[in-house]
Amino acid sequence: MTAKTPFEVELSGLMVEVLNLEIAPEEIAPEAPLYGEGLGLDSIDMLEISLAIGKRYGVDLRADDEDSRMVFASLRSLARHVDEHRPK
Repeated sequence: MTAKTPFEVELSGLMVEVLNLEIAPEEIAPEAPLYGEGLGLDSIDMLEISLAIGKRYGVDLRADDEDSRMVFASLRSLARHVDEHRPK
């Protein structure tokens, strides 16, 4: 397993907090799928994460965006997208 970046650690903590997950943030593998067989999140979970990311980082994540499936593919892809699009 590859090591998480500091931002991936921060984002996994936000996900655990927002969704009240019963796992520690460090247990979320950066490349594991967020949907289904990976972390097991559903579309409602993704909406909650999107709202929290928008509030905390100022990045608007939209479900109707054609790239949303790739953005939410893993913690690593989500962190990369948020980091690239948040106001600096």
